[in-house]
Amino acid sequence: MLATHLNGSRLVKVPLVTFAALLLASQLQIYANDAVSPLKVFILAGQSNMEGQAVVDLDGKDYNDGKGTLVKLMGDPANDALFKHLKDEKGNWVVRQDVWVRYQREEGPLLAGPLTFGFSVYGDRHHFGPELQFGQVVGDALENQVLLIKTAWGGKSLYKDFRPPSSGGEVGPYYIKMLKEIREGLAQLKRDFPLYDGRGYELAGFVWYQGWNDGVDPKNAVPEYEQNLANLIQDIRKDLGVPKLPVVVGELTGPWVDAPGAWQTLRKAQAAVAARQKFQGNVLFVPTHEFVRKAEESPNPTHGHHEFGNAETYFLVGDALGKGMKSLLSAPAAKEKGR
Repeated sequence: MLATHLNGSRLVKVPLVTFAALLLASQLQIYANDAVSPLKVFILAGQSNMEGQAVVDLDGKDYNDGKGTLVKLMGDPANDALFKHLKDEKGNWVVRQDVWVRYQREEGPLLAGPLTFGFSVYGDRHHFGPELQFGQVVGDALENQVLLIKTAWGGKSLYKDFRPPSSGGEVGPYYIKMLKEIREGLAQLKRDFPLYDGRGYELAGFVWYQGWNDGVDPKNAVPEYEQNLANLIQDIRKDLGVPKLPVVVGELTGPWVDAPGAWQTLRKAQAAVAARQKFQGNVLFVPTHEFVRKAEESPNPTHGHHEFGNAETYFLVGDALGKGMKSLLSAPAAKEKGR
């Protein structure tokens, strides 16, 4: 079937499918032009739990019969208020055109597009990370277009891999890689996101969600964690040129969080950094340990280091991180402008 489309002052015949695509593109362009500038950019950094391990819809014996997946959770009417915004009136998964995600995995092609599932290390539509609900929260809070740049790699410590320059010794290769990917993302906005209006961007916030690899090194990494994290915040602000960049520190989660010893020490160190006087009003520690669900209620019961892949855990973590960032954005210290 053909449809009529106005090309300048000339009417042309185009296939109906093409016409629908043109119409959608024009509608989205109108939406993009109406958005408030500048583009608000948030950096989501960390290790494997920031990469995204939550399970959307995988079922069967390998996934504990789907327990703790997003689909199973949404099948319970008691969860309607929590998750209803993830689907539209027709029951389709919502794709937000005003919030974008850029994630360069260590292996595999660049993932870039509007906010939905799939921006995880697996690169499929069956997984998600904290970005899903974080993007919902900040997208609802801002009239601007929003970009989330994920810089996360599994099995990486702050002590060595992300080691910031101010901590002395060899600068962590993933600290360097993080900066490289942020800068590449900012330099390629129009290529990766055609609806970007080109009116500039503002580095609006930085989220840190990491800790496992330092927690398993109580002799070296744990004693240094507080100072290393403080240095990371100062150095990333300096290197990005935003002295008061709002920073949210997500609490280390996992089934061991209430265990004495190194894990408690590390969690206290995360909170202590945010409590420092010089960070008041622009760094926030967000507790998340209450969001961890039982292994038997989750799709991956043996993956304690990945919160058992439980979708509710990752959803609630993203929600808490987003609300924490939202509170910082309304504080006077968040008025620092980007480019």
